Amino acid sequence: MSQHFDIAVLGSGPGGYIAALKAGQMGAKVAVVEQAHLGGTCLNNGCIPSKALLASSELLYHIQHAGELGVLVSGVTFDWTRIQVRKDKILTMLRAGIKALFGGRKVALFQGRAVLNGPGRIAVCKDGAAAEEITATTIVIATGSLPSRIPGWPTDPNLVCTSDEALHWKALPKSVLIVGGGVIGCEFACILQPLGVQVTVVEMLPKLLPLLDGQIADALEKILAKRGIKCFTNTRVNELAPVPGGVKAVFSNGQSVTVEKVLVATGRKANTADLGLESVGLTTDRGFIRVNDRMETPVKGHYCIGDANGRCLLAHAASAHGVVAVENALGHARAFNAPVPNCVYTFPEIGTVGLTPFEARAKGLPVCVGSYPIGYLGKALAAGDTDGFVKVVRHRETGELLGVHMLGHNVTECIAAAGALLHQKVSVQDVAETVFAHPTISEAFKEAAEDALHMALHLPPRKLQRVVAVAG
Repeated sequence: MSQHFDIAVLGSGPGGYIAALKAGQMGAKVAVVEQAHLGGTCLNNGCIPSKALLASSELLYHIQHAGELGVLVSGVTFDWTRIQVRKDKILTMLRAGIKALFGGRKVALFQGRAVLNGPGRIAVCKDGAAAEEITATTIVIATGSLPSRIPGWPTDPNLVCTSDEALHWKALPKSVLIVGGGVIGCEFACILQPLGVQVTVVEMLPKLLPLLDGQIADALEKILAKRGIKCFTNTRVNELAPVPGGVKAVFSNGQSVTVEKVLVATGRKANTADLGLESVGLTTDRGFIRVNDRMETPVKGHYCIGDANGRCLLAHAASAHGVVAVENALGHARAFNAPVPNCVYTFPEIGTVGLTPFEARAKGLPVCVGSYPIGYLGKALAAGDTDGFVKVVRHRETGELLGVHMLGHNVTECIAAAGALLHQKVSVQDVAETVFAHPTISEAFKEAAEDALHMALHLPPRKLQRVVAVAG
């Protein structure tokens, strides 16, 4: 006889495991079905392993430039195997942590591939064994996403791979072509370049990081170029073919490059195929399961959270979705409407939340933009990290804070304060009147807010232009 649960969660990524823990906390009987390692993409093939590798690369980068701070270092090298071992140790620790949390909340874990088998029924499929069936009053789909691949390109992962493989390379290539200049592509460029890899980035759109503020994208491209990373924007890969020793790519701009490996970083797609959605009457939109603000699908008793619903493909958004879905499933009505920050762990880092000036104007909103260079800060100068700026977007008529966009050292920590204030719908005046600790990088947020109000003290006075209306 199959076991019955109040809530069954399909997937244990940052959305799924948080949903399960929240349900357990609220007194529900909970099951999680996971096909692979606990933690999903974020823990195993995304956020955590990439940040572990970035930590090693950024440290090496700073050592390579230590002379600028009067610290003379010679003979510095690195051990890629030890870097990978450290990364793997972190992943093992965090997986164990999730398992322990499941134990504390009495969450039942089923290892295998989940397939919906009619309303409220889930088959847990394991290779070489008969499927085990469980039932649940509520099902939360949290199956995440997969890296996109390009049809027709070589499938040998030793030549053409995605981030899933590149994060776990046993040996570094001497050269790599990164196809896609979004978040994943830019982060990998920063990982590989200090380690001596010749990096070329190709992006088909006019700018790197096309979904972020254009000024930030332009500034980062210049920083990467100074490091010797070749970036081609508004460029496609017309041909890609194996050659002795690697792969040759021909670009739409007429140039070509031969590299050891190609890393495809062109985005992600929903991991919803072969899930048995048709058995419960669920359909998809380009693979994504559409939901309302309560994370409800059109089918009663079925919720979908995180990457699989396509609303926001970020780990912290998935976690927030998980809490909302469970609270609604257990009778506590709640809609998801919080602003979601976006972080890019290049160095310097990027942190953004809310509307860009372009997005605000596209909505017909009157805006005023303030900005402040990171390099003007005492903390930035003292630390030797002077690249970047902070931009604040203000509603020109109401004064409301609409968006904050940061490029600079440690701004992925600073953006949390901006997100909290944006969620509270504060005014830019409120930000300007807040006392920030000195010396800190976060002071640039206050300075940019003051600039958006035309009251900055650490910037030259703005030049006002008189506009004269001409009749007729």
